[in-house]
Parts: sequence; structure tokens; C-alpha cells
Amino acid sequence: MSGNKINQGMWVIFGALLIQLSLGAIYAWSVFAKPLQTSGWSTSDTQWPFTVGLVVFALVMVYAGRMLHIFGPRKLTAAGGILLGIGYFLAGIMGGDSFWPTLIGVGLLGGAGIGLGYVVPIAVGMQWFPDKKGLITGITVAGFGLGAMIWVKLAGTWGGLIADYGIGATFMIYGGIFMTLVLIGSLWMTFPPEYVPPKLDQKGSKFDFHSGEMIRTPQYWSIFFTFAIGATAGLMCIGLMKQFPSHALVASGMDNALADATAGTAMVIFAFFNAIGRIGWGKVSDMIGHAVHCDHRGRKTSLIIMTASQGLFVFTFPYVAGVEYTLYLFAALIGFNFGGNFALFPAITTDTFGHKFFGQNYGYVFLAYGLGGTIGPMLGGYLGDMNNFLLAFIITGIMSLIAAGIISTVRIPTKKQEDKVSIKAKASNTLSTATVD
Repeated sequence: MSGNKINQGMWVIFGALLIQLSLGAIYAWSVFAKPLQTSGWSTSDTQWPFTVGLVVFALVMVYAGRMLHIFGPRKLTAAGGILLGIGYFLAGIMGGDSFWPTLIGVGLLGGAGIGLGYVVPIAVGMQWFPDKKGLITGITVAGFGLGAMIWVKLAGTWGGLIADYGIGATFMIYGGIFMTLVLIGSLWMTFPPEYVPPKLDQKGSKFDFHSGEMIRTPQYWSIFFTFAIGATAGLMCIGLMKQFPSHALVASGMDNALADATAGTAMVIFAFFNAIGRIGWGKVSDMIGHAVHCDHRGRKTSLIIMTASQGLFVFTFPYVAGVEYTLYLFAALIGFNFGGNFALFPAITTDTFGHKFFGQNYGYVFLAYGLGGTIGPMLGGYLGDMNNFLLAFIITGIMSLIAAGIISTVRIPTKKQEDKVSIKAKASNTLSTATVD
């Protein structure tokens, strides 16, 4: 890669980080949960804007992947930033503590804005640095996790925005910041000069699957369910990372104020390692792939290790959350592994189904995140209302161990393989019809 292209690529990564810092707003939702509970919301009520935001994020990303080469990366990103900002403004203007305006503004509109913008920096970054997909994807999405830490602390102990100005004003301040950062970052969202965008009706080679072909493979469903489980476990932990440790620390004898502050620190540690894990696991998967001369194997091996260890960490968390320093340690470990999902799943998608249709294909893979966003926070919210946090962690811990087995089955498919499957299916249908006749 020439020096000029590297310089251009670095600006692309800088723009991507600005964008993802803002889109990571959705992970900062936990800082609003306790004030909203104080104003009369139940634990499960506080999870609804978060859940709706995650689901809409995933659904809109499918559309964004298909529109990436129609509107172009810059316009698509800018539209996402504007929609995200408007959503937070709407929630803020209505006071911030009204359920439906918050659900629509932060959940529906905010989630849609994130969905429009999220895939662009990943797709663009991969094209600028195709030989370092894991690392570049990790760096690109690290801002998403880092943003959560920044917005949590600004609203809480660093900036005191909620305490000084209230929830509604904080939403409006954030709306302005998010819109501005995304619009600035969008200026660098362009593909490299040699990149040729695919047409929606174009057929790929035997290693390039478009979305319709991809979703008919068992490999897609193995990747989908592994991602869904990883998202369920991680998002359940995010939803409870402030509330559950507070309960556990108080039960261990700590006073309420100190328990809240300690749980808040654990949330920041989780967010920080969520960002670091995206870079770390992306780099690890590249290193393993280079060592075995197979990027796909590097990605799969990393996912097996990550999901299996996550299962053990999540399963253990409720037993150690009542002690300050073990709380910090396991918040870091779970956050690090959760962050790895967002570096490894884009990379294994392109390694398994080809580069040509990545923008479309990853949208369909990311639907798994929407499924996890539905199950994880609501599972934690409802079991939290029943004061049965332990069961939520046990369920998601076991699910993560199962996910390690699922992802171990993934192989690289080819069109030839799919053609054989199709021929066998047609032959079976013909035989069945003949028997009935």
C-alpha cells in the first residue's frame, strides 16, 4: 500500500471512530435507568427503549447494507447521524422521563439512526485495509464501546449532566453532540479509488454469496445463532451491570451510596474493555489466521475460545459481584469478550461468504444482534423484577458454552456445494410427487 493511500486510510479510520463514538450511545442507556426508576419506571420499563433500539438498529442495518452502494457511504452515514440526533432531541423536549416519547425518540428513531450508520465504517475500512480485516474492524468499532464509557461518565460522575440539568436536557445535549460528530466523520466515508461496487442483481463467484444464497446455507445459521447467543449474554449483562452489582454489594454490607459508585465504576470498566476487546480479538484472530495460513480458521478459533470463556465468566459473575475487586475483574473480562463479537463476526462473514456482498450480508448476520437485543435485556429486566438475577446469569452462561460448539461446525461453503444441495432437494421433491401420484 502506497504512503498516500495509507494516509487516506488513516483518515477513514479517524472518521469511523468519530461515527462509532456517537453510535455507541445505545450502550450508555444504563446510566439513565436508575434516574428513570426514581421517577416511577419499573426495571422492565427501563429495558424497553434499550430493547427497541437494539432491534430497530439490527433491522434497519439490513436496509442500510442494501442501500450502501445506491446512496453512497457518506450520505448514508449523514442520514444516520441526523436521525440519531433528532431522536434524542425528541425524547429530551418531552421531558426525558415520559415513557412513550423516550421509547420513540431513543429507541425507534435513535436505533434507526444507528442502524443506518453502523455498517458503513466497517465496510469502508475493510476495503482500505483488506489484509488486516480483524484488526481494522476492531479499531473501527472500538469507538462504539468507548463511546458508551464517555457518555455514561459525562451524564454521571464526570460531567454530572443528569444531576445538574435533568434527563431531558441531557438527551438534547447528547442529540446535538451525536449529530455533529457523525456528520464530521461522514466526510471521510469513501471507498478506495480502485473499489468497484457490486450491483444488487449481480451474481458472485463460487466463493461470493449474495444475501439470498447466504441465508440458505447452514453456515449462515451457525454464525447467526452464535452471534445471537453472544449478544444475548452481553446485552443482558449491560442492562444489569449497574443495577445487579449495587444489590450484591449492599447485600455484602456496603452502604448504598458507595455501592452505587462502585457499580458505576464497574460499568465504566465494562465499557472500556468492551472497546479494547474489539481491537484485541480482531488482532488475535488475524495472528492465528496468519499462523495457520487461513483467515477463516483464525476467526473460528478465536470465536470458540471467546464464547466458551464468556460462558464461564457470565456463569461465575453473580457469585463474585458482591466483592469490589472481583466485580471489576469480571466486568473487564465479560466486557472484553463481548466487544470481540463486533470484530469477529464481520470478519468471519466476509471470510465465509466473500467480500463482494459484505455490506448486504452483514446486515442479515447482524439480525442476530437484534434477536439478542430482544431476549437479553428483557430476560434481565423481568428476572430482576422477580429478584432472581442469578437465574439470568446461569441461563446466558450455559447458552454461551453451547454457542462455542455451534461455531466450531462452520466451514467455508462454495456455490458448487449449494448446487448439489439444490439438485438433491429437487430430486427428492420429484420422487415424493411421483409416489403420491
